Amino acid sequence: MTDLIRDLILRWRDDPAATYQSWFLWDERIKNFRSIRRGLQQVVTEIAAGTFGVAYRGSSLETVVHSIAEQRQIFKGADHAFLWKPKLRIPDMYENPVNQKAFGQLLDTCLCCNTEEYVVSAIHAIDARKIKGLGPAVANLLYFLHPTIMPPFNTAIVKGYNALTGSKAKLGRWEEYLAMRQGILKLNATYRSLLSNDLGAIGGLLFDLGSGRYTAPPLEDDETARKLWEADLHQVREQSAKEARILAAERETDHTHTEIQDWLRDLGLSLGYDVWIAANDRSRPWQDGKLGDGCLSVLPGFTTETQGAESVRLIDVLWLDQESRRIVAAFEVEHSTTIYSGIVRMLDLALGSEAQALEGLFLVAPDKREADVREQLKRPAFSRIADLKVRYLPYGALEKDREAIERFGHGMKPIQAISHLLTPA
Repeated sequence: MTDLIRDLILRWRDDPAATYQSWFLWDERIKNFRSIRRGLQQVVTEIAAGTFGVAYRGSSLETVVHSIAEQRQIFKGADHAFLWKPKLRIPDMYENPVNQKAFGQLLDTCLCCNTEEYVVSAIHAIDARKIKGLGPAVANLLYFLHPTIMPPFNTAIVKGYNALTGSKAKLGRWEEYLAMRQGILKLNATYRSLLSNDLGAIGGLLFDLGSGRYTAPPLEDDETARKLWEADLHQVREQSAKEARILAAERETDHTHTEIQDWLRDLGLSLGYDVWIAANDRSRPWQDGKLGDGCLSVLPGFTTETQGAESVRLIDVLWLDQESRRIVAAFEVEHSTTIYSGIVRMLDLALGSEAQALEGLFLVAPDKREADVREQLKRPAFSRIADLKVRYLPYGALEKDREAIERFGHGMKPIQAISHLLTPA
């Protein structure tokens, strides 16, 4: 059985469309950890101050949960557990201030503590309150705070775990989640050399098993069952090869996230600005050097004590005035499906002391996505987008005009001219 699981993991890791390559190794995944943590800190602050409100829609929690839900297919539908069900009056933490404070205390404890003992103890404390509708789906929030302690959770992951181990874990109860967690930790310890200390990797494997992309190896020592399973695995491998060719063809007709950052870097330098490349991107190999070549190695004014500094340092590209060393423009390149996390990072900048020097916040994305982005901005969670005055800078306009701007442009006016103001309306 051990050898079969090892074979499964190796095949799964090589599959370009499985969660390991499409989500776990996704560049944006790590950046989103910080913006989600920042968003949860805001939820805790609002609950403690009594300003959170009595509804999920339009709340700071909705913004955080949506930034999780956009984390590829594995977290699709993550907001369902938090949506208010008026007939059942669940989850009972919006109109009940005592339960709301208990939820805030859970998040606050997990934000402040880094040990398994404290996190599990906080879960037992919230479970003891028996708050209707507030079950282990909350573990998806906790995963982004403690990825080596708390595995993600959803129906497919539970199904995958049961199929792989022969267990009978159920949905909806914290005690079932904690028991499954122990089993996941043991599995991960056995195959850590093929997986990761980050439990997102094994969570992704279980998701792909539970969602039907892969079939779990047979639990019994049955040669016929084993051959059938190997045939299923071979079929998935052939399908993955087809998907890989489709993905490669799509990439050839599109620009990479790094290429757009390169355009913005060169454009900013040519206009006389200092340029900052996201902290986790600046060492990335690009052409004959690194993406951060010629750019700042330290972001002025953002020390470890500065509120929101970690999030701001992860904004894809920043332009700074060379004399004042203040940030003039911020660019988030949304090459894939995400917009929530990028907006959260820019919000950290817009609400900080550096905001007074800002002349533009730009969401840079493919031309064809503008209508989709405008539609998403109608959500209550983005009610403040008009105040931020975020602009949409399409790839096409940037590609077409960047060389002319480099040669003849001055200041921010050319960039503003080829971008559009984004408002929910």
